[in-house]
Amino acid sequence: MNPATKTSDINQPAAHLRVVSDRTASATSGIQLSGVSKTYRSRDGEVPSLRPLDFHINEGEFFVVVGPSGCGKSTLLKMISGLLPPSTGEILVEGEKVTSPHGNVGIVFQNSLLLPWRNILSNVMLPIDMKRLPRDEYLPRAKALLKMVGLEGFERKLPWQLSGGMQQRASICRALVHDPKIILMDEPFGALDAMTRERMNVELMRIQRETRKTVLLITHSIPEAVFLADRVLVMTERPGAIAAIYDVPMPRPRSLDSMADPVFTDLVQRIRKHFFTQGTLD
Repeated sequence: MNPATKTSDINQPAAHLRVVSDRTASATSGIQLSGVSKTYRSRDGEVPSLRPLDFHINEGEFFVVVGPSGCGKSTLLKMISGLLPPSTGEILVEGEKVTSPHGNVGIVFQNSLLLPWRNILSNVMLPIDMKRLPRDEYLPRAKALLKMVGLEGFERKLPWQLSGGMQQRASICRALVHDPKIILMDEPFGALDAMTRERMNVELMRIQRETRKTVLLITHSIPEAVFLADRVLVMTERPGAIAAIYDVPMPRPRSLDSMADPVFTDLVQRIRKHFFTQGTLD
């Protein structure tokens, strides 16, 4: 049995493709992209960023997109969040077409982007203040989230008094505080050292398991993608397209010891071959 199944692969002849549909896609749940592309306009003419993409992210799924720098990963996330319009195609989130930023999504960026003049609790509560939601209703949730990620007792600290990993945990709480169904994460641990990054990966899996959120995570790290994901979408170089989508058939919960599993190492190598073929590495 193959440790991973490709649902699409542009690097193989069509006769060798295998399409597996063991997940039920619903137009009213999760995220659906149909013919979505992006082309930027500049003084020198049009600059294609993403070729047309078609895929579905299921409700409650941990879906990871991996690809080389500049392939359009962040552009993809911005379009799904409603921060950037697609050039062609349609994006549905929870069955509704995305035309502007919407309230059912939380976003975590590479840097924590905590406001230095607000303490940690106030930073977590920022979406509540901006959306003018009732503070009394959401304050207990903010405190519960901080406790869940191990930041109980740090509510009154300023961001500079916390380590980078602690700041990023606070930013995850901020993305969750208004209880969105979907969390979008753009290289959330790229600025952290290797050991902290591994700990944050384990923490993120625990948070996703406990909250049952749909998570879309962008990364250029192949091991991180395989360790976290239910499925991994592999992108080509710019203009980005779908090279393959792999199932990750490893049981949850996972620990760092899972990285020694032959299934893990084999899938990492399968994905890495895409970038050797393209002449790029993570």
